[in-house]
Amino acid sequence: MKLLEGKIALITGASRGIGHGIALKFAEQGANIAFTYLASVEKGEALAKELEAFGIKAKGYRSDASDFKAAEELVNSVVADFGTLDILINNAGITKDTLLMRMTEQQWDDVININLKSVFNLTKAAQKPMLKQRKGAIVNLSSIIGIKGNAGQSNYAASKAGIIGFTKSIALELGSRNIRSNAIAPGFIETEMTDALDPKIVEGWRATIPMKRGGTIEDVANTALFLASDMSAFVNGQVINVCGGMLT
Repeated sequence: MKLLEGKIALITGASRGIGHGIALKFAEQGANIAFTYLASVEKGEALAKELEAFGIKAKGYRSDASDFKAAEELVNSVVADFGTLDILINNAGITKDTLLMRMTEQQWDDVININLKSVFNLTKAAQKPMLKQRKGAIVNLSSIIGIKGNAGQSNYAASKAGIIGFTKSIALELGSRNIRSNAIAPGFIETEMTDALDPKIVEGWRATIPMKRGGTIEDVANTALFLASDMSAFVNGQVINVCGGMLT
């Protein structure tokens, strides 16, 4: 039997990168997938077809997770379309990097709203169906930058550190109802974004990692699968660093 057979998962920001990888992994393991995107409707429909090829139900929703009302409407729509909600993956996120002396209020607010407020919005809405069925798994995408900080990323670091504190608090609040809340803190993950960087810069980053390589999207997706499945039935309130030992 597949690890997520028949489960209903909502994944935010699934149109590319880590979110896309998690969606594919979950579909492969039998989950029915609801996902959000902000790009074109055509791209959303294409992703739905890609996921349906695994023999599961998939539907995309054009929704802004940082909008409180939109998040509530999204969860209501998912429950109406799929019947319930078993798994929430809070993955939507952006960066607007610059030194604090140059950072504008807008750059701060945008990153906090999209990265952190969205996690509050979706978790608050998703807890309703999960409380009703007395079961659920919430997985939040943080970052090792939220643990160690990084110059030029104070807004991003603050948002990702906030996710960790939120994750642990929700684990304490909802654990008695068999709803688990955990976080993943990826390190240097090689995606289409890093492909555009100078190869010398990428090699420099790899050299700082004990395993001497960057992580893959599948490395993160496998961790999300573990946390979303019953394999981690007694794992709650934890942060798993997927960083090849960078923070060791």
